[in-house]
Amino acid sequence: MSRTTQPTLAEVRKWPATVSVPQAATAIGCSKSHLHERIKRGDSPVKTIPLGARHVVVTADLVRLLSGEDRATG
Repeated sequence: MSRTTQPTLAEVRKWPATVSVPQAATAIGCSKSHLHERIKRGDSPVKTIPLGARHVVVTADLVRLLSGEDRATG
């Protein structure tokens, strides 16, 4: 099984406005199932947009998280 390399913050900043949950999970350093579960529970560390049965992650909020910015001030 191949593992996806965790992207740098500079790489994440170049991503499109939204990304898939698996891509965001790779950037955060967690499994996609863990991030899916947090989204389902309503306590995701990043903003998501529901698209039918799936969600996409807002890249700007992912950058905020990876930069260590406080959500309240971001």
